[in-house]
Amino acid sequence: MSTSLRTILKVAALTAALCCFPTLAALAQEPVTIQISIQNHQFHPREIRGPANVPIILRIKNEDGTAMEFESVSLRVEKVVAAKSEGIVRLRALAPGRYEFFDDFHQETRGIFVIQ
Repeated sequence: MSTSLRTILKVAALTAALCCFPTLAALAQEPVTIQISIQNHQFHPREIRGPANVPIILRIKNEDGTAMEFESVSLRVEKVVAAKSEGIVRLRALAPGRYEFFDDFHQETRGIFVIQ
């Protein structure tokens, strides 16, 4: 096989691989930061929205005098946030949908995360 034919085949294989797999730029996408607070055992806002297929950093500010535990079964995340402090939850890129979350220490405190 000639050198030029080998080069053409390598370029074709590389092109096919790049078309079938996400690019490094897509994998290294910058996360979007979304803020939510909890006050009087209520999430503010109760419904938050975020983009699909992008990593998300969720900043949770607990303004109450007691600890809370941000939890979501569908997001597979738990995070205790001490009283009068802030916690950070890093979420993987999510598919479009509705994801429920709650304060595990106060089960009536609930919210929804809408990914579009």
